[in-house]
Amino acid sequence: MYLQILKSKIHRARVTEANLNYIGSITIDMDLVDAAGLYPNEKVHIVNINNGERIETYVIPGERGSGKIGINGAAAHKFSVGDLVIIMAYAQMTPEEMASHKPKVIFPDSETNRLIK
Repeated sequence: MYLQILKSKIHRARVTEANLNYIGSITIDMDLVDAAGLYPNEKVHIVNINNGERIETYVIPGERGSGKIGINGAAAHKFSVGDLVIIMAYAQMTPEEMASHKPKVIFPDSETNRLIK
């Protein structure tokens, strides 16, 4: 049996861009992508702390050090610049694998989306 377990989480990042005229996805600063153990094109769930909206999409790498969290495409109707979000990715694993698994959770500065050292 495989279980879906939290693999990666960016907790309380701030949306810096909401672009309706884009194909879709979320653009994330590569510093945050790397720190959270995410991958370009990986499926993620995004929760909008301000209004409770939840979406699924995929990661597009953003400029390193930019602090960018860009909601692209139709989801931009549900997220606004300034909203706080939680971005999560999951992995399938057995109960045995899960026993020793520790998710990568990062807490960027919620004003700048920069990593807190």
